[in-house]
Amino acid sequence: MQNIHKLVVTRLIIGWMLLSVMLGGIVYYLELQKVGKFVFDLATVESRLFTATFDRTSQKDELKKRADDFLKRHFIVIELYDAQKNLILHEARPDNEAMKEKLDKSLQTFQLTNAMRYKQFLLDRNSFLQVMLPLRDNNGELTGYFKGVYQVDEKTLHNVEIDIFGTLFLVVAVILITTIMLYPIIISLNKGLVKLSSDLLSGNIELMDVLGSAIAKRDSDTNSHNYRVTLYAIRFAELLNLPSMQIRKLIAGAFLHDVGKIGIRDNILLKPDSLTEEEFSVMRTHVLLGADIIRRSKWLEGAREVVEFHHEKFDGGGYMKGLAGNEIPLNARIFSIVDVFDALTSKRPYKEPFGFEKAMELMMPDSGKRFDPELLRIFNEQALALYQEISHASDELLESMLKDLIRQHFFGAK
Repeated sequence: MQNIHKLVVTRLIIGWMLLSVMLGGIVYYLELQKVGKFVFDLATVESRLFTATFDRTSQKDELKKRADDFLKRHFIVIELYDAQKNLILHEARPDNEAMKEKLDKSLQTFQLTNAMRYKQFLLDRNSFLQVMLPLRDNNGELTGYFKGVYQVDEKTLHNVEIDIFGTLFLVVAVILITTIMLYPIIISLNKGLVKLSSDLLSGNIELMDVLGSAIAKRDSDTNSHNYRVTLYAIRFAELLNLPSMQIRKLIAGAFLHDVGKIGIRDNILLKPDSLTEEEFSVMRTHVLLGADIIRRSKWLEGAREVVEFHHEKFDGGGYMKGLAGNEIPLNARIFSIVDVFDALTSKRPYKEPFGFEKAMELMMPDSGKRFDPELLRIFNEQALALYQEISHASDELLESMLKDLIRQHFFGAK
């Protein structure tokens, strides 16, 4: 559950960051557009102070005097054109040459049209606005054009920055609050989903156990072999450091390894004497029957490696496909060892149980023949501890041990 909380928090933080960047970028762009319009309005209002008295009869000296006074405000460059687009006046604030060169490179060539135009740009951390305004008299008749470069003062720029970053902070804060509010909702929904998934998984495991037990009881009137061989398989797989995902498949395969025997007639399955060659051929088909049965369930597909291949031999002499060596799935090679070990150390209708030493003495000559030699070597080194833990346990204890291991590998519970 802790991993779920960590995963949800991580994804919510990533989502918050991505949304903040995406929406923040959109808001920043829109705010810049608003700022440009705001500054343009300021520039327009101020330019009207100069152009309000402009008319066709204005003398150049008079216009120049007005321009010099006007340039003490925010405009640093102004140009006036008559209605025929002839330049009447060009005046600039006496700044340093370096600034003039940079301005010349940043300015656009605005065509003199009947529509107002502007462009905002930054230069040496100062904000400028280049504007073009058509001039009209009180009757709405075009009298000329005004061009200028407006420099945004520090106070206005500071207020603009505060507005932009304040809006951005508000957007990010709203997204963060929404993200925080989503956390308990997601966790609550996840708990419900986890419970449903857990119940479904438990139901599948119970059905797997019931089916395996039904086959075991038909074959030997006891669940003990199924429990023991599954426990041996799990413990051996753990010693091999196999991942839980593979162990889950091994568990399913161990439970259902003989599920195909449900299709074998009683006179062959329960025959107390040795089987004839013909009967043994029928008995071998339980592998194919089992593979066909589990193929109908996607959830049981993981059991196929054991069900279909646990009678293959390392030297290729097994059935039904005659696979050899590493062609045989690892889970099948593991299971074949523990299956034979449990058969040798357990009481059967036709034999008494062998002791540990005798069982291993009988198995070791089959290293490289029936069994994977490396796996058998490892099993031989660890088998005594497994034997002492599992072989003489009661059915109740075996069932309890198995449930604990199933919870560990299917549900991640210790």
